[in-house]
Amino acid sequence: MDFRRNELLGNRMLPVDIVLAPAWWHHHEGITFDEDFFFHPARRVEVERAMEEALFQRWGRFGLGADRDKSLPIVGAVHLAAGYLISEMLGCRVEYSAGAPPAVIPAHVDRLHVSADDAFRSPAFEKLEKLLDALKTKYGYLCGDVNFSGILNHALDVRGQQFLTDLYDTPEESRQFLQEIAEVTERFAQGIAAATGSTSISVNRNVRNIPRPVFLHSECSHVMVSVRQYETFLMPFDVQWSCKYRPFGIHYCGEDPHRYAAAFAALPHLDFLDVGWGGDVATLRRYLPETFLNVRYSPVEIVRQSPETIRRTVRGLVEASGNPWLTGVCAINMDEKVTDEQITAIFEEVDALRHEYGDPLV
Repeated sequence: MDFRRNELLGNRMLPVDIVLAPAWWHHHEGITFDEDFFFHPARRVEVERAMEEALFQRWGRFGLGADRDKSLPIVGAVHLAAGYLISEMLGCRVEYSAGAPPAVIPAHVDRLHVSADDAFRSPAFEKLEKLLDALKTKYGYLCGDVNFSGILNHALDVRGQQFLTDLYDTPEESRQFLQEIAEVTERFAQGIAAATGSTSISVNRNVRNIPRPVFLHSECSHVMVSVRQYETFLMPFDVQWSCKYRPFGIHYCGEDPHRYAAAFAALPHLDFLDVGWGGDVATLRRYLPETFLNVRYSPVEIVRQSPETIRRTVRGLVEASGNPWLTGVCAINMDEKVTDEQITAIFEEVDALRHEYGDPLV
C-alpha cells in the first residue's frame, strides 16, 4: 500500500522509544537526581553515558544505547521527562530528590506579570549558563537540549491554579500574562536550539528518531481548560509557532487529545502530535491525515499487563493510526515496577509491524 509521508520529517517507519522514570533509574542503576545531576558538567556527561550503557545492556538489539562509548556534552536530561527550568527562572522554587524528577512549587504570584529580562538574569538561568560554558570549553560543542515545557504549564506554576479563574475574571490581563510567558519560552528554546541544534529530545525522546529537529510545545495542562479557552487564549501561539518552527509539534500527554482534534486541524501546520494514553487515535487521524501521531503507552497500565497484551495493544494503536510512516510508538515515565520483558514487548511488536508493512530498513 502506498502510504502518505511527511517528507519534512524524513523518519523511518514506526520510530519507537522509551523514557524511564527517575524512580526506575534510582532503583535499578543507583542514579540520584539531585541538583548536580542537572548542573554539574562532569556529572552531566558521566551519568548520561551510564544511562546509555544501561539501555544498551537491556535493549541494545533494538538500537538503544548507541552512545554508550561516547562522552557527550549533553546540556539537559534527555533520558528524562522533566520540564521545570523555565518555571524556576520565573520565580518558582524547585525541589530536587534522589528518585524523582524536580518538583516545581507554584509561586502563587499576586500579579499577572513576568519579566523576560529578569528571567534571563535569574540564578536558575545563571546555573544553566555556567553549565553550557563549562561543557563548551571542554568539548568545543554542545548537544542535547533542555525541556522548555509549555506556556500554560508555566502560567499555572507561576500563578497557581487561580490562573484558571483569571481566564474568566481578567481575560485581558491573562492574555498579556501568557504573551509574556510565551516570549520567555520562545527565547529560551531558541537559545538552546542555537547552541545544540535541537529543542525537544527532552520533551519526548522519540523526536530524536526524526531526522529534522521537532519544535515540540508541551500542552500537558490543557486537560484543565476548554477547547474554547484554548482557541481564545493559547491557540494563537501555536498558530504563530507552527509557521515559524517546522517541523512543529504538540505534546499532549492527557487522556483526551481527541477533544482538540478540530482545533488542532485548524492550525496552519501540525507535523507531530504526542497522543496521550486514552486518546482516540482513529478520530485524531480523521482530522489530522498528514500529522505524525506519536502514540503513547500508559506507564501505569503497562506494569499490569502481560507481554502478549502489550503487543496486542501496540498493534491496535498503530492500526488505529492507519499509516506506519506517520506513526510512532513510545512509553514515557515507566517506574521501577516495569519489567524488562514488558518493555521488550513494545520493541518486538514494532519490529513485527515493520516487517508486515514492508519497512525498507528491515
